[in-house]
Amino acid sequence: MQKQSPPAESPAEDFETLVRTAHELADISGPVILKHFRKATPVENKAGKGAFDPVTKADRGAEKVIVEALATRFPDHGVYGEEFGIKPSNGPFRWVIDPIDGTRAFIMGSPLWGTLIGLLRDDKPYFGLMDQPFTRERFWSGDRATYHSVGGGRPMRLKTRECPRIEDATLTSTHPELFEGETRVAIWNEMTSRARLTRYGGDCYGYCLLAAGHVDIIVESGLKPYDIVALIPIIERAGGRVTTWTGDDAANGGDIIATGDARLHDAALAMIAKA
Repeated sequence: MQKQSPPAESPAEDFETLVRTAHELADISGPVILKHFRKATPVENKAGKGAFDPVTKADRGAEKVIVEALATRFPDHGVYGEEFGIKPSNGPFRWVIDPIDGTRAFIMGSPLWGTLIGLLRDDKPYFGLMDQPFTRERFWSGDRATYHSVGGGRPMRLKTRECPRIEDATLTSTHPELFEGETRVAIWNEMTSRARLTRYGGDCYGYCLLAAGHVDIIVESGLKPYDIVALIPIIERAGGRVTTWTGDDAANGGDIIATGDARLHDAALAMIAKA
C-alpha cells in the first residue's frame, strides 16, 4: 500500500495508521462475507409489515469482526454501524460502518455490493474505503482517491470526468422506489427525462464508478449516514462533489446528489430548487 498523507484541510494525527487500519478491517471482514456469498444463506427482514430490509449472517458477522478490531486498536474511537448501532467516542474520531452496502444485491448473487468503512473527525468525513472482496477491488481516499484491483497491478489514481450538462450525463440510482412523495418523484422524473442514460442497482459501487470517471451523476433519497460517509471523501478527492439536495453537508444522509463535475452539480441543484 502506498504511503498516505492526511487531507490538506485536516491536521495530521497518525493518518497513515488510520488508513492502514481501514485496510486491515477490510482484509478481515471480506472472508467473513465471502463464505456466505452465493450460498444458501438465511435472510432476515428487519423492516415492519409491508416493507423489506434484509440482513444476513454475513452482514452481522462482518460488522462484528470490524467492531471488535476497532475496540482493540482504538478503544477511544466511536463506532456507528448499521447492524449494531452506536458506540460513543471519547475523542474526535468515529468510524461509520456498513458491512454490506447492497444486501439485496448480495442475496441475489450480484457483485454490486461492498463494505463501507468511513471515518469522521469532529463529525466531518475524514477518510473512506469501499471494499468489494468478491471482485477483489478496493477504492479509498488518502491525500487522493485511489483504486486497486488485487489482480490488476499497482494502485491507480481516481479522477472524475468532465460533464457540465445533464443532457450528456450518465445518471444512476439504487432504485426508483427510493423517491417518495410528489416532489421527489417529480424531480427524479425530470432528471431521468433529460439524462442521456439512466441505470439502476449499483448501491455503493455506483459511487465508486463516479469517482473513477464512468458515471456523471447519482441521485438518491432516504440514505443513512452509514450509506454515504465512506463515499464522500472518495468522490471529493477524485474531483467530484457530494451534497444533500439543498447543497448542505451529506454526512448525515437524507436526499443525496453526487456528481463528477461541479458545473453539473450546480445545474442539478438549480433544477431541484425549482421543483
